[in-house]
Amino acid sequence: MTATQGNLASLSRFIFRAPNWYSSLVFALCIAAITGVAAFDSRFVLDDAWQGVFFIGIPTVVAGAVTPWVDKQLGGQLTPNHASLLALLCEVITIAILTVAGVVVLLVPQLGQNFVFDALIVALASIFAFRILIMMAISRHSLLRAIVPASVQTVTAAVLLAIYSGTTAFILEDPMLQELLARAEQAPPEIQGFIPADFVVLAVICAIYGLAVWLFLVAIDQPWRRSLGVSALDFLRGFVGHIAEGTRELEEFFEEIGEEAIVPVTVLSVRRLDGEEKARFVLPMIHPGPMGEIGGGNLPKRVAADAEGLAFPPHATAGHDFNLVTEREVDTILSTAQDAYDGIEYDTEATVGRRITEGEATLIGQSFGDDALIVTTYAPGCADDVDYAVGLSAMSEARTGGIDDVLLVDAHNCNDGLEGEDLGHVVPGSQRSFDMIYGAGRLGDILGDSQRGDLRCGVAWDETPWAPEDGIGPLGIRVCVFEVADHRTAYVLVDGNNMEPGLRDTVIDTIEGVDAVEVMTSDTHIVNTVEAENQVGQAIPDAELSALIADLVDRAVADLEPVEAGMASERAEVTVFGNDRTETLASTANAMVSLGGALAAAFILAVMAVSILVFVVAGL
Repeated sequence: MTATQGNLASLSRFIFRAPNWYSSLVFALCIAAITGVAAFDSRFVLDDAWQGVFFIGIPTVVAGAVTPWVDKQLGGQLTPNHASLLALLCEVITIAILTVAGVVVLLVPQLGQNFVFDALIVALASIFAFRILIMMAISRHSLLRAIVPASVQTVTAAVLLAIYSGTTAFILEDPMLQELLARAEQAPPEIQGFIPADFVVLAVICAIYGLAVWLFLVAIDQPWRRSLGVSALDFLRGFVGHIAEGTRELEEFFEEIGEEAIVPVTVLSVRRLDGEEKARFVLPMIHPGPMGEIGGGNLPKRVAADAEGLAFPPHATAGHDFNLVTEREVDTILSTAQDAYDGIEYDTEATVGRRITEGEATLIGQSFGDDALIVTTYAPGCADDVDYAVGLSAMSEARTGGIDDVLLVDAHNCNDGLEGEDLGHVVPGSQRSFDMIYGAGRLGDILGDSQRGDLRCGVAWDETPWAPEDGIGPLGIRVCVFEVADHRTAYVLVDGNNMEPGLRDTVIDTIEGVDAVEVMTSDTHIVNTVEAENQVGQAIPDAELSALIADLVDRAVADLEPVEAGMASERAEVTVFGNDRTETLASTANAMVSLGGALAAAFILAVMAVSILVFVVAGL
């Protein structure tokens, strides 16, 4: 990937799952109780805690419970989990603002309790504005529609304040209503002192903050509409839905900006002489991204589930431009792979594995009948994805030696992370691209002229004790060993996204019992729901990983038996991110992240200045 795409991928660090609604509300009540103990000064701690729960926790609970219903009535899609988490965040924001105000009053006693009251008004208006932002982003409401569900928490808090601060006593004339709705004597003195004018000020400031949110969204939305023809809110809604609930809305956004593409899908099948499949290599020329299980992020696992034998879904020569826009596109890939599999003609003979070096590129491969499996790497040099065009050129060059179908794998096994301008993307016209192309041509000539011999194959697999948090996906580690004329070639596939520099060489040095070996990763993006950079070897000790792989190679050697193999390729029509759209999306999203913070800070400073002006005018 490019540096810009790397920055986009780093958004994965924000991925999380929204807790259950009851967990958020219980946590909110606990925080409210603790805040009550700190803020109120009655004779009993439990009484202080209860007052905190009542005056701080109740608005949060009401907002968590009522907002989803109100939002749904207006055509929104806010879930109870979303609403409760949002209410909790707003409670935390309110407490933080009041805490700062309390510290300021301690340092500057002349400001008095009125300063805290003014800070509370600002806090209630701030959470109202924050909730408008979320409502407009998630439910795609207009500003006027968003105001209704967004106001629930602020209105609930304001009503409680009006009842228990004594404000209602100024506006209610009916004695019965006063008895029900004017309860200043039951409230702690810390919240008494509000007057009707304070609520007018609150309404004015809420209107100012709501307008500021609308202007902010309009400002950040314009670059998206000009460059991509879509709204930033579509991306924000999809991203929030994915990170908080695991929804597929982000795929809908990608589908809008996607482009049609035709990609080769190549299948190498190895079966026992009785016809039972032993191993299957499946290589669609797409990229298994962008993150998590969005798009083709879970492609390796889907491929494995669809194969009869032990599946090997290595990484193709394609970058983020060839991310599938939706998981539905994976079905098209699998269907095309099945068509290729059905058309395979098997042969019992193959060449020995051959390795060559061309410039920085190292290539290893062998021929099965008239077809060839070729694996490329730049290790020990660091590299990331190989451009689609470079891969197609290399495949064409390999065919000049008499090879028919080529299953060209990007080993994707050495990279130094997402830092810096050059992330190792192999692009057309670069020296590395010519190294791969010329190397593929040389290897194709060698394999085309090599003697064939009877083929034997052995496989082994271990799910491993590691999880995606450790950089290993659900396919674990898989090994396939081919033997021809007593020459053994091992292909190791780790279900991960690239490897730490030097780890590939350490693994190769540990393996015994074979004549040639290459280590590959699947580039699964399941591991990137943890963080954008979660390479194999970052969390796992090299010695443990190497020992497990060496053991799997030994098990695969012990599993060697006569087989026949064949390869076929078909083309699939899928929707991918597209050559220009990926970079445009990455640039626009990165600009929104970097400039959005500065723009938000400018808006906050502006509305704070206006708020101070409102307080000054109201105090005259």
